[in-house]
Amino acid sequence: MKPVIAIVGRPNVGKSTLFNRLTKTRAAIVADFAGLTRDRHYGDARLGEREFIVIDTGGFEPENPTGIVREMAKQTRQAVAEADAVIFVVDVRAGVSAHDHDIARYLRSAGKKVLLAVNKAEGMADSPHLAEFHELGLGEPLPVSAAHGQGVGDLAEAALAVALGGAAGENSDEEPVSPDAADVPIRLAVAGRPNVGKSTLINAWLGEERLVAFDQPGTTRDAIVVPFERAGTRFDLIDTAGLRRRGKVFEAVEKFSVVKTLQAIAEANVVLLLLDATQGVTDQDAHIAGYILESGRAVVVAVNKWDAVDAYQKELLDRSIAQRLPFLKFAPVLTISAARRQGFAPVWKAIADARASATRKMPTPVLTRLLQEAVQHQSPKRAGAFRPKLRYAHQGGMNPPVVVIHGNSLEHVTDSYKRYLEGRIRAHFKLTGTPLRIEMRSSKNPFVEGRS
Repeated sequence: MKPVIAIVGRPNVGKSTLFNRLTKTRAAIVADFAGLTRDRHYGDARLGEREFIVIDTGGFEPENPTGIVREMAKQTRQAVAEADAVIFVVDVRAGVSAHDHDIARYLRSAGKKVLLAVNKAEGMADSPHLAEFHELGLGEPLPVSAAHGQGVGDLAEAALAVALGGAAGENSDEEPVSPDAADVPIRLAVAGRPNVGKSTLINAWLGEERLVAFDQPGTTRDAIVVPFERAGTRFDLIDTAGLRRRGKVFEAVEKFSVVKTLQAIAEANVVLLLLDATQGVTDQDAHIAGYILESGRAVVVAVNKWDAVDAYQKELLDRSIAQRLPFLKFAPVLTISAARRQGFAPVWKAIADARASATRKMPTPVLTRLLQEAVQHQSPKRAGAFRPKLRYAHQGGMNPPVVVIHGNSLEHVTDSYKRYLEGRIRAHFKLTGTPLRIEMRSSKNPFVEGRS
């Protein structure tokens, strides 16, 4: 098994910068802003031929935290419990603080192997300022600069040596197994407005408090990926930051969160759009749904907090979905209660159906026959002297499915006729939960350009 290394420390000492440096990614949002990271963030790292897992954590306050800080502390404690070794990051410029002493005391009581990384120490390898960190009682301070990469390689070597010591290193000589393409996890992104219950839903699926779920909009700031397996199917669950209206995004940090969320949606296989039954469908919900549609992602709509509304509110909500989200008629709409863990089974079935529909193969002979039958049943309207002639069709892509239709004068095919064709194709191939794109390609007359 891969060794696990957790990065802990007080806020704004450079933990996420070190995480990005070790994983050679920009997966963790980094800014000069205390308390930016809130959830446990996992990443794969490699040093030579050795692979390991790194966990980034939020600013840790082990002594009597309250509010959201208490939830962040739970995440950090869980990361420490899972780790084979812990990198405790401190700030050489700020010196040793009482907060550092509290964290050091907790780490000693946890009985974990700890390395003390003194960050922001570029050009200070022999500085006397390093000496004061001995008072934390965690061994030799290791000077590093996560931003510039100085000393990070030596720190990773030392952390791996500690993590692989004893039982943790018994399987270190195993050959890495290359993942089978057919065994690639399904990327499932949970998207929606702030405070609709995205983190609560993922925690309920996992059966543990894996993500910070707090009654405060904007709790999640990064796109957190959590591996999950259900009924033999592997998923990468992606908890995204809630998307507000553009005019409501003030902080630079929140703008980074929006970028991460949009990237997560674009890279997902299926997106679960979560709505709040107590607030109805807002313009912002429609905006998020529109982006999912533009990205071509398969989508399932889940209405959370269904248990908190009465029959009249439910009827209004049904009408609101039909009026504000008419472009998502292909998506199943299901009702759940994340807090009470109700309604999950139909959601998982809908997700599986949407994924299968998005990757369904549509043979050319079948598509062409469907096209000809559709034209016989209802011909496209004539546009002046031109009547579009639809000759044959083939599949032009998956996720989302693309159907390419060839013929003459197809630029005159109306949008309503395209919707008619889409309906017949959907019905035949039982496509649900995925957008379907139809492209028209007209044949060119080779003699037209030669005429004078």
